[in-house]
Amino acid sequence: MDPAYSKEDDAFRAEVRAFVEANLPPDLAQRGRYDFHPHRDDQAAWTRILADKGWSVPHWPAAYGGPGWNGVQRFIFEDEMRRAYAPTADRIGSELVAPVVYTFGSEEQRQAYLPGIRLGQTFWAQGFSEPGAGSDLSSLRTRAVRDGDHFVVNGQKTWTTEGHHADMIFLLVRTDPNVKPQAGISSLVVDLKTPGITRRPIWTLDEGLTVNEFFFDDVRVPVENLIGQAGQGWTHAKFLLGNERTNSAEVPHTRRDIAQLREIARIERKNGRPLIEDPIFRAKLARIEIDTKSLEIAVLRALTSEGHGSASVASLVKVRGSELRQRVADLAVDALGDRGIAVNVDPHAEYSMVGQADGAGPTPGHGIGIAAKAMFRRATTIYGGANEIQRTLIAKTVLEL
Repeated sequence: MDPAYSKEDDAFRAEVRAFVEANLPPDLAQRGRYDFHPHRDDQAAWTRILADKGWSVPHWPAAYGGPGWNGVQRFIFEDEMRRAYAPTADRIGSELVAPVVYTFGSEEQRQAYLPGIRLGQTFWAQGFSEPGAGSDLSSLRTRAVRDGDHFVVNGQKTWTTEGHHADMIFLLVRTDPNVKPQAGISSLVVDLKTPGITRRPIWTLDEGLTVNEFFFDDVRVPVENLIGQAGQGWTHAKFLLGNERTNSAEVPHTRRDIAQLREIARIERKNGRPLIEDPIFRAKLARIEIDTKSLEIAVLRALTSEGHGSASVASLVKVRGSELRQRVADLAVDALGDRGIAVNVDPHAEYSMVGQADGAGPTPGHGIGIAAKAMFRRATTIYGGANEIQRTLIAKTVLEL
């Protein structure tokens, strides 16, 4: 038994693993094995299976349709999902937007938005970053002007993750330009089918489509789509970003990446012997495994202690976790040697800058997606608040510098 977990935790893990092994369709797991971003259809199908079990929204309280699990159970569940290569749910909707809605929204808004997320029927985007307003989010310029029973929205959002899959967007807008910047921000829920919205893809270094930019030109949004009160958007943003940064630790994902790295090292050869036997490689791998286990214990401690949702804890685990993800991905590229430079785009891609790929080429099957992953991991230390900004927050709130 792992000393970080109790007997009850181990029994819960066994229950989750048995369910996943019995119910995860093999084709969904096979596509997840390459670790490319999942298809929306795969996400929706797996979410429906989990919803029938009552497990589709593991972070939600029971009052809103979740299982009411504690923090350690949620961690174990995520760990087992990653281990099995199951497609992720719409995490923007279920882990970021939904907690804002059920914490700050009206009962009517909870009834309108939460069921679609829980059942995998409605997918969401998060409209925060803008050109010139990323880490300095209070500088956002997208305006929402009241016009009778509507707000009229004009502006631009960028780096909008999975916006090409989204039906709805949770939008930060400036409703009052005459007060302190943070006090003039509000939160709107916007249907992306509304006239006046234009989406453009942003192709990233890994030759895939994950992020987008949106343009809003005289978009009319009903007043009842305002979350909470006007001027509360900054409070909502801090609440949401705290969740995003904590999730950015991504220990279960890193653990799975390490398992994949070990598999590569058993197959690849150096001086006629498996790379896994090379002492220099083994030392690098051991250092990553030790650091990952330390982060796992820190996250579990935070999940079972008071103040685990504090901004300082979120910043600490975000910095450590995001950098570990980069280190694992980079070492996997190194393990492939010269073949590590081949990008090998998603062989099951819905969207690709270079069209469909068949997985053939200079990289063997166990290397598909490795270089692309390492390229995309450059973003982990940026999204959710750049690590440089997080270190400043840590210096102020933890070290009191």
